[in-house]
Amino acid sequence: MKKTIVIAACLAIGTASIGAAEVKENWEKHCASCHGKDGKGETKAGRKADVKNLTDATYQASFTDEQMFKQIKEGMKDKNGKEKMKAFGGTLSDDEIKALVAFVRGFKK
Repeated sequence: MKKTIVIAACLAIGTASIGAAEVKENWEKHCASCHGKDGKGETKAGRKADVKNLTDATYQASFTDEQMFKQIKEGMKDKNGKEKMKAFGGTLSDDEIKALVAFVRGFKK
């Protein structure tokens, strides 16, 4: 019985590690070019798009997880209807987007 519990715990830890690696890969592949690896948005593309600093707790408090999820899934347009951020709903699953939301929340100081 103890052996089964230990094996189950190891599998759960291994799965969590894989999930953490996947979300980091998704961040680096789809988000870091604008938002930066550190979430500060201090990239050429980020400055051009006026990307906000995701490490700023005050800025992060200005939106909910649901709003962030929707922006990642559906993208974002400026007031003139021009795409500011592409939609990732066709690229990432809902679970991958939820993982990105949690990842972004980890940037705040």
